[in-house]
Amino acid sequence: MIGPSTALVQTVDFFTPMVDDPYTFGQIAATNALSDVYAMGGHPITSLALVCFPEKADLAILERVLAGGLSKMIEAGCSVIGGHSVRDEEMKFGYSVTGLVDPARVLINGGAKPDDRLLFTKALGTGVISTAIKKQAAKPQWIDAAVASMTTLNKPAAEVISSSAANDQRPTTNDLFTVHAMTDVTGFGLIGHAREVALASNVSLRIYASSVPLIEGALECVRAGHIPGGLKANREFAECVVGYEDGVSEEMKTILFDPQTAGGLLISVAPEDAAELTRALAAAGVPAVEIGEVLSATKPLITVAA
Repeated sequence: MIGPSTALVQTVDFFTPMVDDPYTFGQIAATNALSDVYAMGGHPITSLALVCFPEKADLAILERVLAGGLSKMIEAGCSVIGGHSVRDEEMKFGYSVTGLVDPARVLINGGAKPDDRLLFTKALGTGVISTAIKKQAAKPQWIDAAVASMTTLNKPAAEVISSSAANDQRPTTNDLFTVHAMTDVTGFGLIGHAREVALASNVSLRIYASSVPLIEGALECVRAGHIPGGLKANREFAECVVGYEDGVSEEMKTILFDPQTAGGLLISVAPEDAAELTRALAAAGVPAVEIGEVLSATKPLITVAA
């Protein structure tokens, strides 16, 4: 807390390249690092770049990485005020990001309530497509779709959810949409982050597999066996709390555990606000879809229906 209506939020994230183009890699790293601030309902203000770079590598590559990251920080309205670099045999890049948030409106992954609707703001598949890229097996349109997802900021969605100005069209109130919980879906995959929401909220979740949006090529990558190690680890860890109803394909079961880079927001919203929030997000250019609902605590923790 730095004031009665202002608190700081801080996050850090960096990783190795998953695409060949340095500028695009920088954009992806920045988008991913900013995501946690947006997931808490905050807005980023400053960042510090974190660089690991081989001593004998071409500095022009690093210049392009930094330029790509800066482009997204400028888009976010977040100043890059410095950073730190170290020599490393393998390149890594990311940011530590500081943001501001109203402490009375901080969004966390706990607080979801029975009957809430689950909205999701991006499509799944960046993990399996990135693996296919490394194997030189990804089609150009799959790469383009995955890169577009990984370089799209969650800023518009966070602003709709956090800003009462976004609700001026409501005839009776200017209050925020009743969002009880929110998290970004990243390395643990949709099921892994949904599990965190369910446990933190003492509820169960039902996810409709047919409603979960997928990046073009995601299922083809699963069928071809382009499965990242993180997906396997996610499934081994979290599938024990999942029950599948008839009609859910093996490919869909797999993709639900796909680790995402700069993934979408998973939002638990009161049922009376779900449709209106979906429309407001769409108006802001965010293709949010309803993928499930919150249930009273029961077993299994997460049910995946067809």
